[in-house]
Amino acid sequence: MRSLSRLAGAAIIAVTVAALASPAEAAVAPHRQHFGGGMAGARDAVFVQTDNTAGNEIVAYHRGPDGMLTQVASYPTGGLGGQLTGSVVDHLASQGSLVYDPWHALLYAVNAGSDTVSVFAVTGDRLWLQQVIGSGGQFPVSVAVHGQLVYVLNAEGGGSVQGYFVAGDRLVPIPDSNRQLGLDPNAVPQYTNTPGQVAFSPDGSQLIVTTKANGDDIDVFGVLADGGLTAAPVVNSEPGAVPFAITFDRAGHLVVAEAGPSALVTFTLQADGVVSPISTVPDGETALCWVTRVRGLLFASNAGSASVSGYSDSPGGQLALLGSTSTDPGTVDSAAPPGGRYLYVQTGGNGIVDEFAVSAVGTLAEIGSVTVPGAVGGEGIVAR
Repeated sequence: MRSLSRLAGAAIIAVTVAALASPAEAAVAPHRQHFGGGMAGARDAVFVQTDNTAGNEIVAYHRGPDGMLTQVASYPTGGLGGQLTGSVVDHLASQGSLVYDPWHALLYAVNAGSDTVSVFAVTGDRLWLQQVIGSGGQFPVSVAVHGQLVYVLNAEGGGSVQGYFVAGDRLVPIPDSNRQLGLDPNAVPQYTNTPGQVAFSPDGSQLIVTTKANGDDIDVFGVLADGGLTAAPVVNSEPGAVPFAITFDRAGHLVVAEAGPSALVTFTLQADGVVSPISTVPDGETALCWVTRVRGLLFASNAGSASVSGYSDSPGGQLALLGSTSTDPGTVDSAAPPGGRYLYVQTGGNGIVDEFAVSAVGTLAEIGSVTVPGAVGGEGIVAR
């Protein structure tokens, strides 16, 4: 990471603010404040992205000691939400569209309808818009963070990823870091034929992209010392699986939500980019697409069944299904704060976030719900 820090510093010196700023960003710049450094970041807060096509917003909630949410403010992102053709409850059809960076106390939000990414400084449940920057492609849907590196996944035009350094409270594009995924840009419906998520491996040495039905692949790029990527990914084919969302279990195994069989799958991720399946456990529901890790548990969202399925993991990567819990219609993304006492599940049918208490054995008890203004079909949630 030392080499990345030096390169990030060099990038700050070499690239001026004027060269980086888009018109939207220039309007933000005079109001910039810096609250980075992790310790002053988000606490007892939940942030929800509306993905509204008339104007994307982040709705901030205070998380009470009982886990219930109280809305405190809404923050325009300076961009537009987007909607993939064919989508109903999941307009971005992705995981990781709203991501918190605890090291820098920054929140990253995609503006799919504007091809931009917004950067917010975070203090508690308050946000300050710092930057709006181009995503390096069409229709950004997912963000991955590791140390000083941020990568954005663009879903349209065949798919692409673009890399950035974190420089204070801003993102600086990494030269020659853009990689095209080479997917069929005309495959329909869009929401099942665009890439699903970008994620770093736990040690930051690899960058993983799921392609959903447009290839049924898990693509793995190597991350180079300068923050860039290998010229092409290792392509791991999973015929009929529709690999969608990504997380890692406690032992570092890759966990993928596969919408085709509606199953959660664990893999060994090798240093050469090859993935080898360990455990495949269907949940008997429909369209298992999203997955969130909560301590030694995994919770998967079933968009077609309005439910969340709980799984336990093991040191060897074996999964066990614990059961399913009903939600409001259109179950999509979810998030849990540190400690894992609560799970917040975003449901796109009516733009509602369902609030659950999580027991030590993985059962969910609903404690309430909130309706997020302007968030029907929205995706992107962070809990701190």
